[in-house]
Amino acid sequence: MSTPRIWINTGEVSGDLHGAHLLEAFRKLAPNVQATGMGGQALREAGQKALLRVEDLSVMGFTEVIGHLPKILRMLRRIRAELIARRPDVVILIDAPAFNFRVAAMAKALGIPAYYYISPKVWAWREGRVAFLKRHVKRMFCIFPFEKPFYAKHGMDVEYVGNPLLDMLDFAKLDAIEPDPRRIGLMPGSRTKEVRALMVEFGGALRLLLDKRPDLAVECMAAPSIREDFLRSFWPADIPLVIRPPEVRYEALRRCSAVLAASGTATLETALLGVPTVAAYKGSALSAWIARRLIRVAYVSLANLTLDAPVIPELLQKEAVAPGMAEQLGRWLDSPEERVAARARFAELRRLLGPPGAASRVARHILEDIHSR
Repeated sequence: MSTPRIWINTGEVSGDLHGAHLLEAFRKLAPNVQATGMGGQALREAGQKALLRVEDLSVMGFTEVIGHLPKILRMLRRIRAELIARRPDVVILIDAPAFNFRVAAMAKALGIPAYYYISPKVWAWREGRVAFLKRHVKRMFCIFPFEKPFYAKHGMDVEYVGNPLLDMLDFAKLDAIEPDPRRIGLMPGSRTKEVRALMVEFGGALRLLLDKRPDLAVECMAAPSIREDFLRSFWPADIPLVIRPPEVRYEALRRCSAVLAASGTATLETALLGVPTVAAYKGSALSAWIARRLIRVAYVSLANLTLDAPVIPELLQKEAVAPGMAEQLGRWLDSPEERVAARARFAELRRLLGPPGAASRVARHILEDIHSR
């Protein structure tokens, strides 16, 4: 059998984790696969030759991207040169549309089939980008059930493969962990800008809660790209804080009675774990102004979008401040009935996002396409 040569391109830490699981799925089906591209720690550990580092790109928001434009252009030039020199069989793009759309255009111009795993959120804003995807992407793999009818509405046939988080969570083990009614969890994000914006407010929220509930314990889940000293630099020195490393975050989260989390993949993880959550996001004022005029969905949290209901409270921009966070967390802590109702909806979320095996299905589809040529 010939050696499959794949290029995996990620643009953020959450995509890096999905890319690593995808590469592991490839290796089970084709142990001789060669993987290069742009990745982070997880992909490098999975065996990718990461010619570019996702840590050098991890930005979010319109104005934040503009500030990193020279670096981004240098990375794109490097990718084009490497694609020309290496001629991989396929290019696999994972989320990060602001960057990966340019890589898709490069691959198309070079005659290299491009596959998109973890569909870009074109259903949230700028629906017109679907036309670009139809022209430049050979096959789109979606991980949320509401995405398939969205693309069908635009005349694009995509494959729903299930959600990869279902393969990362050992539900039999995690469901056996009983939540501690005194434990609060924090997930301030995987980007330095969002940590800087949210960690101070998280600390203010916990100070307000501790005034009424002095027995609360606080744990923070560190993202792979964020150092402990950086997290602590924004945290009140007089409030005890335990920082958990990424490899034990699911067990630690499951022990929490409620969680404050940066909006994004983190809130989907907590929902699948059955943990009542408050989602928060705070970007630059200009980014927020642009987003308000472009975003066309009712919710920001992926769990809320999938369930089509505001199960997770969302505090965005000016609302993402300590008093509001403390109030929402207090509601979760004070209302066992609301926690039980939320967990029932989160159990429904697991059913909607199944079945497990998303990465294996994607790897099999792509390998079949490679070998059919």
